[in-house]
Amino acid sequence: MLNTDNILETIKMINEEHLDVRTITMGISLLDCADSDIDKSCEKVYQKITTKAKDLVKVGEQIEKEYGIPIINKRISVTPIAMLVAVSGGDPVKYALALERCAKTVGVNFIGGFSALVQKGFSAGDEALIHAIPQALAQTEHVCASVNIGSTKAGINMDAVATMGHIVREAAELTKDNNCLGAAKLVVFCNAPEDNPFMAGAFHGVGEADVVLNVGVSGPGVVRAALAKAPKDLKMNELADIIKKTAFKITRMGQMVGALASERLGVPFGIVDLSLAPTPAIGDSVAYILEEMGLETCGAYGTTACLAMLNDAVKKGGVMASNSVGGLSGAFIPVSEDAGMINAVRKGILTLEKLEAMTAVCSVGLDMVVLPGETTAEVISGIIADEAAIGMVNSKTTAVRAIPAIGYNVGDELEFGGLLGSGPVMKINQTSCEVMIKRGGKIPAPLQSLKN
Repeated sequence: MLNTDNILETIKMINEEHLDVRTITMGISLLDCADSDIDKSCEKVYQKITTKAKDLVKVGEQIEKEYGIPIINKRISVTPIAMLVAVSGGDPVKYALALERCAKTVGVNFIGGFSALVQKGFSAGDEALIHAIPQALAQTEHVCASVNIGSTKAGINMDAVATMGHIVREAAELTKDNNCLGAAKLVVFCNAPEDNPFMAGAFHGVGEADVVLNVGVSGPGVVRAALAKAPKDLKMNELADIIKKTAFKITRMGQMVGALASERLGVPFGIVDLSLAPTPAIGDSVAYILEEMGLETCGAYGTTACLAMLNDAVKKGGVMASNSVGGLSGAFIPVSEDAGMINAVRKGILTLEKLEAMTAVCSVGLDMVVLPGETTAEVISGIIADEAAIGMVNSKTTAVRAIPAIGYNVGDELEFGGLLGSGPVMKINQTSCEVMIKRGGKIPAPLQSLKN
């Protein structure tokens, strides 16, 4: 039973500490929309999405009003579109335009799944979709794209890695007059999960139900506030206990919202992704959590250790609050979306190399990092390959969402607005890795893939 103190505590978390449900995301299978005629297939896609998700935004807004809980985004994820292209052929951009029309009709913030899964090689439709990504993202506002180029079981597809360096750069170039936004809607994965509700990497996996509702909670501001009250000499394991208890409360709220939305929409409840997802709002920052643990600035030595403890404690507390935890679940470290990360980059303390080390223990990977406009496709591919190797060897999800800021130099800032915030152009190592990237082929799966 909730007592008055519990209710008042939750109200304070929402009003003062930026607690919110970051997203309710409806996953929709489009496998039954495949057709040898691409125009007919696009129409089937439109009809299915607009039928299944017609009440998604309305239900989300009703729950917000009834319970006073902010639900920041209402989103849709769909079957990787490359699978439909394999049947229909034709220009994959047509599917992107159909998804954009769906997003506008039902009123969602984003729709994810303009995606391909090529960790073990390219099947029919994959290469066509990948090469269509820059145009698709330039011609749409709400569509997000992702490509999975590696996994612990399959190794790393280095041909795909080489290609994606060019695709990321081209996506930025085609949207250079719009702050290179195309690249901000594209993520390259290793070990991509099938039930992730967060953009830009959300897609509806083939192992999922026909329609399902997933929830992504947030709350770094709440965790930071809890740690700020702790004495400065409190032991690290005692800080971990505080984080676990706070994560439990945050996840319970997400579980409640997900169950309510699922019941009202008449679709199965999937998972709660209990990731700490920051925003540009002051105080709503993962970096500030790490600084509350005793770091002068995020990026100082000790940062990776603090982040490892935070990630572990969030998972332990969240798992106790829901029997359906999934997605990414942990702590995100997107540079442009986190005021503390932005501050640390501006000071020159948080570097790309330090961020890469942090990705070995966080939820995802190098997220929303802004690169100098001169950065070559091969250097971008090298960054992707390094990040995929961390994910492959550690059996975890890693990703790269990098934005080459066309026409910008180190120290300039790229303004995205909204949840994407603004990103300082980071100084990076521009030493060539072109010969290695152009070798292509495959990095074999590590020994830990042999678990059977």
